Amino acid sequence: MRDPNEIIIRPVVTEASLEAVDGENKLIFYVVRDANKNTVKWAVESLYEVVVEKVNTLIMPDGRKKAFVKLAPEYSAAEVATNLGIF
Repeated sequence: MRDPNEIIIRPVVTEASLEAVDGENKLIFYVVRDANKNTVKWAVESLYEVVVEKVNTLIMPDGRKKAFVKLAPEYSAAEVATNLGIF
């Protein structure tokens, strides 16, 4: 298995992504193109010591891949975002 740091490229920092942190307990990351939902889930759980409830992915028109990661209710996306320095 690959290093989780190779899978997660960086967090997405936009107004919409910050609203998702607050409103939906979601974190949004750019991930490598060949990562599937299970790989993204494993990488986020390994790197940030949280439990992931659900992962949705989206390939954008420019070819980058975004992962929308919903955390389990007992974990705070805002806390993880603060630790990442994006909040």
